[in-house]
Amino acid sequence: MTLSPVRSVGLIGGFALLALLGDAGGGLARAQGKLDASYVVTLSGLPIGRGVWAIDVQDDQFGASASGATSGLLRVFASGQGSSVVRGVMSGGQPSPSSYASSIVTDKHTDDVRIQFSGGSVREYSADPPTLPSPDRVPLTDAHRKGVLDPLTATLIRVAGSGDTLVPEACQRTIPVFDGRMRYDLQLAFKRLERVRSEKGYQGTVVVCSIYFMPIAGHVPERSAIKYLVEQRDMEIWLAPIAGTRLMVPYRASIPTPIGLGVLQALQFVSVPSAPRPTATVRTQ
Repeated sequence: MTLSPVRSVGLIGGFALLALLGDAGGGLARAQGKLDASYVVTLSGLPIGRGVWAIDVQDDQFGASASGATSGLLRVFASGQGSSVVRGVMSGGQPSPSSYASSIVTDKHTDDVRIQFSGGSVREYSADPPTLPSPDRVPLTDAHRKGVLDPLTATLIRVAGSGDTLVPEACQRTIPVFDGRMRYDLQLAFKRLERVRSEKGYQGTVVVCSIYFMPIAGHVPERSAIKYLVEQRDMEIWLAPIAGTRLMVPYRASIPTPIGLGVLQALQFVSVPSAPRPTATVRTQ
């Protein structure tokens, strides 16, 4: 399961991250939670990849890692593996990434991206190999790297308030993403509620959102993959909650392709609230 910009959009950005609990009164409540999940990727019903995802949420910081590799029939034609990791802090109830790294290795290609963030904007980044110059490419500017998220944090869905998180409002948002090469938006809209049953872990309701890909900069508009994603109106992402937080993260994602439906589906989705870290006791005489 790779996390490069256009390919990963087909699987809804790969994997996601956390959020803390904000109360309805405007104060900030503490929340901690962990997720251990495994996924299978299928194309026209045939398995082509597998991956794992781990998330750890604490009061003031978060971390997540994801890794995956091709499997099944796809390995006959090509093999590949990828991993991503993000670390950050919680700021005003929202995750704010500090560092993001992604590495993809295939039979013929290696791709490495590193991004450092500060105050919700990109401080510095590198992409190896560098993006090839093209007169048709929409240029990236400093403005495109402000107020953005990395691909892992981008699929975090924090539901405001203190009530149920399994609500249509979970979908009503536009997520700004910078992945080291492209700046794009992921626009979500509510579709319906579904029931799911994991082989291990979560059983219950998920919120199903439509998802639309909107390239902003760093892309070549006439490239066929970009045009295909922009024109797609049938992509979906299914969101499930993480215990102990107001976080909703992808349980399933799907995109039609010219050779069949591509699906990222959780097999295991085990989330538990984690115990708060002990606070210092002040002794009085």
